[in-house]
Formats: sequence, structure tokens, C-alpha cells
Amino acid sequence: MATLQELLAQKASLEKQIAETQREERANAIAKVKAIMSEHGLTLADLSQRAAPARSAEGGTPRKVAAKYRNGETGETWSGRGLQPKWLKAALADGKQLSDFAI
Repeated sequence: MATLQELLAQKASLEKQIAETQREERANAIAKVKAIMSEHGLTLADLSQRAAPARSAEGGTPRKVAAKYRNGETGETWSGRGLQPKWLKAALADGKQLSDFAI
């Protein structure tokens, strides 16, 4: 049976091997990522983008969706995408039609 000192020495040796293997695997992973980024012309800024915005047909700047509905009192607009704004929900609850706000 191994003594406590022998087991502790084995533990230290294994921890050292684990740390070295982790460093090597991390370095290999970084090299692979750099190679893929280089191959596809990517930068760190490309990786930090959460979602790609809609782009114009030319592929340049993001395009903005035109408003389809306007609040005549305040001038607020809604494109018809996403959740309905509070002003529109309130007006519809009061009996108005969506077509009343069409631009």
C-alpha cells in the first residue's frame, strides 16, 4: 500500500501533466481558430457581433424597414414588425381599425 507522501507526489505529478495538457490543447485550439479566421477573412470584431443586421441589396449598410402605420396625434410610427406599440394597442382596444393608421 502506498504512503500518503507517495500519493501526494503522484497527485502533484498528475496535476502538472493535466495543466500542461490543457495548455497544449488550448494552444492548438487557438491556432485552429486563427487559421479558420484567416481563411475566411474574419476579425475579432466579426466574432463580437451578436446578430447580423439586415443589409441592403448592395451588401453595405443595414437597411431600415419603412413605417407602415402612424399615430396621427404623436407622429409615432410602427413598421408592422415585432410587437405592436402601446399607442396602437390602446387605439385598437378603443375600437379603431389597423387600417385607420396605415400610411
